[in-house]
Amino acid sequence: MKTSIRFFEDIPVRAAWDEETSKWWFCAMDIACALTKSKNPRNYWARFKSRNHELMTICHQLKLRAKDGKFYNTDVVDETGLHTVIALIPSKKSEVFAKWMKNMETSIDEKSKQKAYELFESGFIDNIDVGTVIGLQQIHGYIFGGLYDFAGQIRLLNIAKEGFSFAPVMFLRENLIKIEEMPENTFEDIVAKYVEMNVAHPFMEGNGRSTRIWLDLILKKRLKQCVDWSLINKNDYLNAMRESVVNPARISRLLRDALTNDIDSRELMMKGIDYSYYYETED
Repeated sequence: MKTSIRFFEDIPVRAAWDEETSKWWFCAMDIACALTKSKNPRNYWARFKSRNHELMTICHQLKLRAKDGKFYNTDVVDETGLHTVIALIPSKKSEVFAKWMKNMETSIDEKSKQKAYELFESGFIDNIDVGTVIGLQQIHGYIFGGLYDFAGQIRLLNIAKEGFSFAPVMFLRENLIKIEEMPENTFEDIVAKYVEMNVAHPFMEGNGRSTRIWLDLILKKRLKQCVDWSLINKNDYLNAMRESVVNPARISRLLRDALTNDIDSRELMMKGIDYSYYYETED
C-alpha cells in the first residue's frame, strides 16, 4: 500500500492509496487532530464518531502504522468523506485546512513529491550514479523535471539564504569536482561530503530534497544503511545544517542516531520523502 504523510501546522495527516478502490483514503483521527489540536486525538475521534452516526457510513478501515511502529485498523475517509468530516468538526481552522488539502494536490512541492515517490517505484533509482555530481543531477532532474526549466542543471547565478551565500558560481564547477572526489569510506567521510554538497548548493531550487536522497544512496552503497528521517526533528535538522558550515558534529550526531539497516523497506523510503519535504515547508 502506498502511504503518504502531509503536515498541517506540524501535525502529520496520514493517507493511504488503496488499489481496490483506486483512491486516496485519509486518516480521520489525524484530520480531527489537525482541526482541533486535541492532546488525545484517539479518544476525541472515538467520542465524536459515536455522536455523529453519519460517520459510520463514510468511514472505511485500513491498516495504518502508528507511532509505536505497529499497524492498526484505522478509520479513513475518501475525498468526499474528508469534506464531511471537516464540515462536522467545530473548528476555526476548517476553511484553512480545506484550502490546504486542495492546494496540496496542485502545488509544485506536491507534484515533485509524487515524482520523488516514482523515482523509487519506477526502479530508476537503481540507475543513479551514486556519490557523483551526475548522480545528483539525475535525482534533481527526475523529481523536478517538467516543473522547473532548470531541473537537473547546475545553476548559473549566485544564491543566498538567510544571509548565507552558497558557493559562488565562479568557483562552483571546480568545487563540485572536488566534492565528488571526496572519500566515502566511513560514516564521517560521507557526512563531510554531504555537508560540502549542501554548501555548494548546485541548483537554483530543490537542493535539500535532492541531496538527502543522494546521501541515502551513498550510505546504502558504502555502509548498507540509510537514514530514517522520521526520527529527526525538523528544527533540530535545520539548525544542525546551519551549524554544519563551521561544525558538522551536530548534524553528524543526528544522522548517526537515525541510521537503520532496513535499506530495502519501501515504506521507509516513502516516509523519508514525506519528512524530507516537510523540512522544506515554512513554519
